[in-house]
Amino acid sequence: MNAQELFEHILIKEVSGNLNIEIDDITTDSRTARNGSIFVASVGYTVDSHRFAQSVVAQGCQLIVVNRKLEIEGDVTQVIVPDTLRVASHIAHKLYHYPSQQLTTIGVTGTNGKTSIATMIHHIFRHLGKGSAYLGTNGFQLNEDITKGANTTPETVSLIKKLHQAVQANAEAMTLEVSSHGLSLGRLNGVEFDVAIFSNLTQDHLDFHGTMEAYGHAKSLLFSQLGQDLTQDKYAIVNNDDAFSKYLCTVTPYETLTYAIEKEAQFTAQNIRESLQGVEFDFVTPFGTFPVKSPYVGRFNISNIMAAILGVWVKGTDMQQIIDVISELEPVEGRLEVLDPSLPIDLIIDYAHTADGMTKLIDAVAPFVKQKLIFLVGMAGERDLTKTPEMGRVASRADYVIFTPDNPANDDPKMLTAELAKGATHSNYVEFTDRAEGIRHAIEVAEPGDTVVLASKGREPYQIMPGHVKVPHRDDLIGLEAAYQKFGGGHHEN
Repeated sequence: MNAQELFEHILIKEVSGNLNIEIDDITTDSRTARNGSIFVASVGYTVDSHRFAQSVVAQGCQLIVVNRKLEIEGDVTQVIVPDTLRVASHIAHKLYHYPSQQLTTIGVTGTNGKTSIATMIHHIFRHLGKGSAYLGTNGFQLNEDITKGANTTPETVSLIKKLHQAVQANAEAMTLEVSSHGLSLGRLNGVEFDVAIFSNLTQDHLDFHGTMEAYGHAKSLLFSQLGQDLTQDKYAIVNNDDAFSKYLCTVTPYETLTYAIEKEAQFTAQNIRESLQGVEFDFVTPFGTFPVKSPYVGRFNISNIMAAILGVWVKGTDMQQIIDVISELEPVEGRLEVLDPSLPIDLIIDYAHTADGMTKLIDAVAPFVKQKLIFLVGMAGERDLTKTPEMGRVASRADYVIFTPDNPANDDPKMLTAELAKGATHSNYVEFTDRAEGIRHAIEVAEPGDTVVLASKGREPYQIMPGHVKVPHRDDLIGLEAAYQKFGGGHHEN
């Protein structure tokens, strides 16, 4: 596409050079800029990528978007605008022919449950034989192909390219985990959502948002982003067990569907049966009751299942077809995942990293604990510490507790574990500044019949260490290796 056409609707701009250039790519990553690319520079938290402008010109890039005119050698056109990333969103959507408009685009937001709901929706579509994509904490999945990612919601150009990839692969739908960071930073600007789903709102990310009001407002932006065009069939789906749902219903003009376990709602779960092999319940709807059986463990996953069912149903799939598929789904990796049932202990990993998430995790596991519950949890570095003692208090519901860091970054690991320990309600706990050592200790103290829960990381494949260096780390593999050494058996990944 010609650059003149791409920039024609950007009114406030200064152009230094010639816009008569053919463009087939846009990037915010200087390492990937080339001939035919637009390189968009920006001022980030730690890096001002304007300083890489000269190097992208040397790589053949002929057009850059900047917030000030730069002194650069070589034949390069500079487009100077006040907000480079906002402009990047406009021109990326246009360059890739507004890909979200060519898909059924579903956004899932909330403190906990985003990954589970979004992954369930993706797998439902695949089991129904439909092309589907997923983008979130577990990376980018296009049908069955998976690429790991760094952020739940990637920066705007990368996100739009993923939508474009889904369109090129003939996907019918794409489900996105929508983080409050991504919404606040404008990473989802211009994405045309058809369905917005809300799971819950509990304390998290106050290091970024400052207050719960600001955090909640950020979540509500997804529902505002459904727009105002009532000629389109769009839907909001909210969890009535969370009081914040009432507010979300006021920020969109579209039909709102409610689901709940405890409170009144249009769609509810009754006659709930739970085990470590899954859940069963009756899904009560305005047009009948449907028995549901699922391999997902925990009462909180019943809420996630209802949200996922509704996310697919509102766009035209038969309800019974969806429910038939639910029983065939594999559990979401790293979300209340029971590792190797042949072990004499129940070894479970989960992503829970807030007090609310941990409460739901322990509630789900507690009925099936045969002997001791051993619970390991970590606190992330450079995050809001006000939630940490409450996490320690919740963890103390277990018989034996292990406090570790979780992605300590530049914070002192000992400080992080001490903050968790402040909330301990009994003395039967230990602190480890090395998470891997803490995991091995959890297995060391476990006896046959015990339940060991490794919380806060799920299958996240790294630890963020000083200098924000990512060091390979897998809770599941470390736990399994220690368990096989102690109890025998097993075969595990390298």
